Amino acid sequence: MPKQRAAVVYHPAKVELDELKAAVGAAVDKHGWGEVDWYETTEDDPGEGQARDAVAAGATMVAVCGGDGTVRAAAAGLRDTGASLGVIPQGTGNLLARNLKLPLDMDEAIDTVFGGRDTAIDLCSAEVTRADGSNETFDFVVMAGVGIDAQMIVNTDDDLKKKVGFLAYGVAIAKSLAGGNRIRLAYRLDGDGREKTRVHSLIVGNCGELVGGLPLLPDAQATDGIFDLVIIRPTGVFGWARIAGKLIHQAGEKIRRGLSRNDSPVTGGSQDLSSLRYLTGTHLEVSVKHPEMFEVDGDDIGEVTAFTISIDPGGLVVREPSPPPMEEPGEMSVRGGS
Repeated sequence: MPKQRAAVVYHPAKVELDELKAAVGAAVDKHGWGEVDWYETTEDDPGEGQARDAVAAGATMVAVCGGDGTVRAAAAGLRDTGASLGVIPQGTGNLLARNLKLPLDMDEAIDTVFGGRDTAIDLCSAEVTRADGSNETFDFVVMAGVGIDAQMIVNTDDDLKKKVGFLAYGVAIAKSLAGGNRIRLAYRLDGDGREKTRVHSLIVGNCGELVGGLPLLPDAQATDGIFDLVIIRPTGVFGWARIAGKLIHQAGEKIRRGLSRNDSPVTGGSQDLSSLRYLTGTHLEVSVKHPEMFEVDGDDIGEVTAFTISIDPGGLVVREPSPPPMEEPGEMSVRGGS
């Protein structure tokens, strides 16, 4: 039986290529893969075209080494191809890896990519309309929206990000909280009636965690066939205080579940506050009164006047760690103690 062919799409500014090739070569030998093709991203094509080329050349798995933008672009290229996406996170946020609980260490990630198993997750798309009437479509795997998420990207200092990593986003978030409910928009969810409102932010998530593990959408799951939506519209300082308290509670519940290995939903997860409204759906249409910055998976894609978001259930195959081997009948594992 011929060995499976793989490819690696890498961001040249994010990796030491010789080190990456050595680690990949060792994993290929260990797990019995065949030939590996290598594709470098460019400013004009951050990964989508390379992923498509890799599949056209026969790759059944495409490993992506870079940040969130590289992962998002490659995921778009792999949509509905059947080829799997392997994530070797080398960015600052690494949001897909964090949300899916994939390894962040490079060697562990490479071992998962070549020695793990396939699992299907949902893939979202955002069709945006510009002020000039033109349209573009962007696939995303984590989050997209207007307001705090998009403003955070614009306000993030790249030099600070290099020095302190994802902590730089904390500074950007603080800057993004100013301005009140200044965004005037209308939205229609799953064909229901059109609603008009003023908001600070509207964020749609396939996954739930922002940078730093903040569970903005605590019930979001990348495998449930729906997206989660939060509308943030605080009223004054007390409104922000209630939102902060809610998010801190959700973060604490997330930590508690992690310590207890409990996969049950977050207690009081997406229960609405007057300033924090949660919804779910599969199709969302939004128009804004004035052009607003729009973000997809950490990429600022510029100002939009409208956007439509849809979801492709199971549209992307991702490599995840294989489960530990089953114990043989009658065999007992040694866990210490007397």
